[in-house]
This record gives sequence, C-alpha cells and structure tokens, in this order.
Amino acid sequence: MSEDFYEALGVSRDASEEEIQQAYRQKATEYHPDVSDDPDAEEKFKRIKKAKEVLTDDEKRQAYDRMGHDQFEQAEKRGGFEDGPGGPGGPGQGPFGGAAGGGSFGGGGIGDIFEEFFGGGGRGGRRAGKDLRTQMEITLQEAYEGTTKEFTAARPARCNECAGRGHPRDVDVNTCRQCNGRGQVRQVQQTPLGRVQQTATCPECDGDGEVPERECAVCDGSGITREEASLTVDVPAGIEDGQTLRMDGEGAPGDRGAPDGDLLIDVSIQSSERYDRDGSDLHVTEAISFPQAVFGDTIRVDHLDGEVELDIPAGTQSGETFRLSRKGMPRLRGRRNGDLYVQARVVTPDDLNAEQKEALQRFAEAGGEEVDVSEGFFEKLNDLF
Repeated sequence: MSEDFYEALGVSRDASEEEIQQAYRQKATEYHPDVSDDPDAEEKFKRIKKAKEVLTDDEKRQAYDRMGHDQFEQAEKRGGFEDGPGGPGGPGQGPFGGAAGGGSFGGGGIGDIFEEFFGGGGRGGRRAGKDLRTQMEITLQEAYEGTTKEFTAARPARCNECAGRGHPRDVDVNTCRQCNGRGQVRQVQQTPLGRVQQTATCPECDGDGEVPERECAVCDGSGITREEASLTVDVPAGIEDGQTLRMDGEGAPGDRGAPDGDLLIDVSIQSSERYDRDGSDLHVTEAISFPQAVFGDTIRVDHLDGEVELDIPAGTQSGETFRLSRKGMPRLRGRRNGDLYVQARVVTPDDLNAEQKEALQRFAEAGGEEVDVSEGFFEKLNDLF
C-alpha cells in the first residue's frame, strides 16, 4: 500500500489546514531539489506537494478520507468524480471537475499571478494563499559573500478599505439563505463508483456563510487589491544560478482564517568576465611572463576574497593548471569551500629591446634552433612554449 498523504507530511488525520501548510513548508525545505542532497528528493518533493494540494482542499480531502489513498488515486487516474465533456471524467476535467492541472503558476512570473487573481474568477472556499514567483539577479561576488537584497514586488494583497472582508465595515451582513450559514452545500453525483455525495462551496456566499448587503467598491467584493511591496531577502553565500529562495507568508493572501502563500524568488547569477564557475569550483586564466614560466616565480592572483599567492614552478608550460584548495565558492549548509583552478597562460613579449632580443637569440641557438629574432622569431617562440 502506498504511503498516504498524511504520512507523507507527518501530520495526524485530524490536522488543521494551518498545521498541514506548516508541515509542508518544513518538508519542502528538506526535500526541495535545489537544496537537498537526497537522490530521491525530486520524487519526495512531488509527493508532499501533491499531499498538500489534496489535504488543503476541503472537497478533495473529504473524498480522500472517504475513499482511502489507493482508491482515491485510481479514481483520479480514471479522470475524476464529476461529469466532463463526453461523460464522467471526460477530457479536460480534473479529478473534481474543472481543468486538469489547474492551480499552478509554472514559470510564468508575476504577470500570470495577477491574471489568476484579477481575471474574474470567484473566491472559492477558505483556501490558503497561493505561492507567488519572481526573479532576482545577483553578481558572482554577491553569491560568494552572501548578501541582503531589497526589491519591490507587485502582488495581490488584502484590500485596506475593507480589511479583506469584501464589503464595507458598516454594512449589514445576512446569513446566506442557500446554505443556511454553513458555507457549503451538499451535491449528489452519479459516478463510475456509484452515487457519491459531496460537499461543495456554496456558490451564493462563496463559502463565507454570509452575504453582505453591499460589496466593497475598491475591490469589487473580492477582498483583494494589487500592491507594490518593498521587501528584503537574505541571499546565502554559495547560492547557485537557478536556485530558489522562499519568503514565508509573502505570497498571495489566503481567505479569512487561512494562511498566506509564500514568495518564491528564482535567483540568476550574472556571468563573470574573469571566472568560470562549475558548482562550487572556480576556474580562472592568469597571464605569466616568459621568464616566470622558465625560471618559476610566486605570483599574486586576484580573488573574490582578495589576492592569493600561487607558486609557479620552473618550466611551467602555457595552459598548465594549478589547484588552490578551498579557494572556490562556499557550499550551502556550512560545508567547506570548493577549489580555485588557475590556468597559466604564457604571454609572448612583443616589444623587446635589442639586448633582450640578443639574449633570447642566444637561448634559442643553445637549444639547437636557428632563429632570426627579426623575422618570425615570436611565431617560433610560440611553437616552443
């Protein structure tokens, strides 16, 4: 028997929606593929995400508790519990009616988020706020040191005029006649499994159990408006390009009594003209002179944390690479830094004086080379090194 959704999140079967959301956030921090070393992290993350989606939806949770894990998933694979086009569970229907696969923003960014909230859809029941997603660009230096970034995000917010109620504070509010204040109505559906009784959000009061005499003029009764929020986020040292930061409670507002969603920040790191990054390792090319390559030297290499010394042994060849241990990028979760790889590139001089040319010609002749420094010498020198 498959691990059920309650076990996946580590909560009891009578856990509240807030407890489920909190458990999900803790598990997501542990198993998110961007931060977890667990080889099965991606599958585990998908499992807890699915568990959270089902257990925070009143209708789905009731069906899940009634049917059990295996029967619920089998029914979901067959197309669901409501009649779609062409019969029960028809094409285009999710497991509880509506378009299959809905409720995810994907990678569309903030613009898609506002379409979700301001596109004319109803409020539904008391649901947790949706997670929002935005992007942030930082430099390699900031990724090395860690930084605190201030930014502005456009997002849905509770209406200040009505405090998210959807109606002015001073209007009369009446008990909904259709659901008698329960916020839910019962529906009986004919399904492939027989007659199923479901509890659905009341369409008259949108699950509130109350109907105001007048809606808020600012938010048109939705309780939601748009705001420009100024936020500050701590970016940890060692973060990699494409990883995601999470700000708890900074996403879209939930219905009254439900938690707000989170803000997900996809981090991109500007390419560096000097360094190439490979995970926690850094690669850099350092120019050295011909005498340094021949006789050896100790050079100073510019580094993200200041200069570091590198010993160049005598007889170094152009293109030879040296490793400086633990001089690369920090690793997340407090482990040691990666390494810095320095590739030496011998620079051929092009402005020698007469004395230098004579000395190099003697050097070439000592090696059995017939070289005229005035014609093609530097091309020959490149062949030698």
